[in-house]
Amino acid sequence: MKTSIAHQILTSASTLFYREGIRAVGIDRIIEEANVAKATLYRHFPSKDHLVAAYLQDRHERVLRSLHDVLATVSVPRDQVEAIFLRLHEKADSPEFRGCAFALAVAEHGESERVTTIARTHKAAVGDIFRRVLAQVTAAPDQPAAHLALLYEGALSTVAVGRDPQAVLVARDCALSVFDAAISPGLQTRILHERKSA
Repeated sequence: MKTSIAHQILTSASTLFYREGIRAVGIDRIIEEANVAKATLYRHFPSKDHLVAAYLQDRHERVLRSLHDVLATVSVPRDQVEAIFLRLHEKADSPEFRGCAFALAVAEHGESERVTTIARTHKAAVGDIFRRVLAQVTAAPDQPAAHLALLYEGALSTVAVGRDPQAVLVARDCALSVFDAAISPGLQTRILHERKSA
């Protein structure tokens, strides 16, 4: 568990890194923002690279918690896919939204093995969430899950560049089409029958 001082440093650094960029924010700026001594910062984070990695690891955990919360509140697989994109739309609608923190970090700090490893782990984890949702409706979830993950990533990038959160809703509609096409034929027949009976 992080100490309160480490948490204070990480919170300040995270805000600055995401808002202004990793390269633009120096250690002195973080020290000033966190209101700690340089020695204190280095006691908790031996280098800027360690601090960037901690920022991404923390963000990775928070994003996954958010996605798991979505899945816990919605039980129907198709609705789970829609809810994931609606949660992203909610975030993208904020003026502070700059796109994917992991893509931004790799673009700026991709020479760091720590950074690229966490970013890849995060992307794989998001893909795995889609795979688990699809596994409920098809025996072959890998390919459609990869398609959904790409739509999710594409929405993140498009909003970051175009500043229009509507792109996430377009991605959601595409994702639901992919989902519908992936459903096993027997299950599709049952769903259609249930809809007609309702």
